[in-house]
Amino acid sequence: MDSLNDSIGADLRGIEERCKFRNKIAMIQKELEPMHKSKKGYNYKYFDINQMLEQLKPLLEKHKVLVTQPLSEKGVETIIHDLESDSTMGCSIQLPETVKPQDIGSAITYYRRYSLQSFFLMEAEDDDAVKAMPKKKEIDTDKELPF
Repeated sequence: MDSLNDSIGADLRGIEERCKFRNKIAMIQKELEPMHKSKKGYNYKYFDINQMLEQLKPLLEKHKVLVTQPLSEKGVETIIHDLESDSTMGCSIQLPETVKPQDIGSAITYYRRYSLQSFFLMEAEDDDAVKAMPKKKEIDTDKELPF
C-alpha cells in the first residue's frame, strides 16, 4: 500500500510542478510588452531576435525559466526549461534542404525568432500597418440598432 501512496504522491507532485511551470509561462506572457518592428526586410518590417531576447531574458531570469534552441537531427528546437523542477516543453521545426550557408543561417534565425514569438505570445506592433488603417468611426450609442 505504501508503494501505491508513493506513486500517487509522485504523480500529484508532477502535476503540481507542470501547473506551476505553465503559470510561469503565463506570467512571462502577461509581462511582455508589444514589440515594435524596427528591422527592414525585402518588402516588410520585423523585429530581430536580439530585440526579442533583450526583452525576454530578464523575465526568464525573474521566473526561473531557461530557453535553449539547439540544432539537432530534428532541425531547430526550442526547449523551455523550468529551473525549479524537471519540467520542460518544446517544439522543433525541420530546416529546409539547401546548400547555401546564408540561407540555412537565415532559416535558423527565422525559426528561432518565430518559435519564441509563438511560445510567449509576443505581440508585434507594426507602426506602418497602424498608420495605414482607417480611423474607427465613433458609434452613436443613442441610436437604435436595426435588429
